[in-house]
Amino acid sequence: MEKAIQVLNGLLVELFNDILNIEQTALKDGKFNDLSITEIHTIEAIGLYQPRTMSEVANDLDITVGTLTTAIRKLVKKGYVERKRGEEDRRIVQIQLTRKGKLAYRIHEKFHTDMIKYMVQDLQIQDQQLLIHSLEQLHQFLKEKYHLDKEGKGGK
Repeated sequence: MEKAIQVLNGLLVELFNDILNIEQTALKDGKFNDLSITEIHTIEAIGLYQPRTMSEVANDLDITVGTLTTAIRKLVKKGYVERKRGEEDRRIVQIQLTRKGKLAYRIHEKFHTDMIKYMVQDLQIQDQQLLIHSLEQLHQFLKEKYHLDKEGKGGK
């Protein structure tokens, strides 16, 4: 059991670091080299289809609207996001991805999809279910131990 714990811990740490490094390298060397990891995750939080309010996105990212405003200003300047004031209430600012922002979203999403497909491609259905169950257990432990909400953010 101790050996399994060491191996799994090593794998999880390596996987986490590898994914972050690959994402950073892909951004730096790719078509979207003007984006940071934080910016691509902001693009991901905005989503592809519906305009969202600044408050909604800030809540999803667990940051203040002020912090998001700074990030959105940069993303608008780079051409990834557009901002619109509400017609009924001009205080409400809605944001949505531009065509360029949607392309960045899809490329980032494809990286994650390809990674998961590769991971499960040779697994039998029962092994896929076991993997899912194991990851759900780990997630549940982290939520309970560290008081995470349903999105994985720490309790306040």
